[in-house]
Amino acid sequence: MDTGFLITSFVTLFVVVDPIGLTPVFIALTQGTSSQHRRRVALRACTVATGILLLFTFFGEALLGAVGISMAAFKIAGGILLFLTALDMLFERRTKRREDKAGHDDETPDPSVFPVAIPLIAGPGAIASMILLGGQTQDAAGLAAIIGVMLGVILIVLALFMTASVIERLLGRTGITVVTRLLGMLLAALSVQFVLDGIRDYGFVS
Repeated sequence: MDTGFLITSFVTLFVVVDPIGLTPVFIALTQGTSSQHRRRVALRACTVATGILLLFTFFGEALLGAVGISMAAFKIAGGILLFLTALDMLFERRTKRREDKAGHDDETPDPSVFPVAIPLIAGPGAIASMILLGGQTQDAAGLAAIIGVMLGVILIVLALFMTASVIERLLGRTGITVVTRLLGMLLAALSVQFVLDGIRDYGFVS
């Protein structure tokens, strides 16, 4: 496997997944929860995301095609779901629900599968990247190298998520509130971009 291709693959996945950008989003989504809960969410999210990316690496478009789903439709659906999460962040609906459920530890919000694992970590971009990168390999060794690169990016995500409590303490409550609102806007814009990309891929616009 060409070293240059591996470097390109790492850069591609790192930029698409964006571990640094995901960390404040993770903090906002798990704001007010314990460190233990946050670690469990981080581990579960990264595990689920890894499984999803591996699934699409091996089966890719064949899996979507088998159930009649195009990558364009996948992007649109992911964008809509992400937009709903952005609305929660913008209007602090998640905080209100947490306050209403105070005293019920079993109802602690768990965003590990959605939206952290998918579509934030294993989103349409990351899935499409794994399908494309996997398609460029000619043997098992090359595919294993691509999977290794993906695992490396996921480990970076996990490491940053594990330091979320420290980052939250540095920012403080006011800082987290500001970041949550700002990231809500950015997530809303990102979700719209997913939808627009899906519409363009479907052929409605050029």
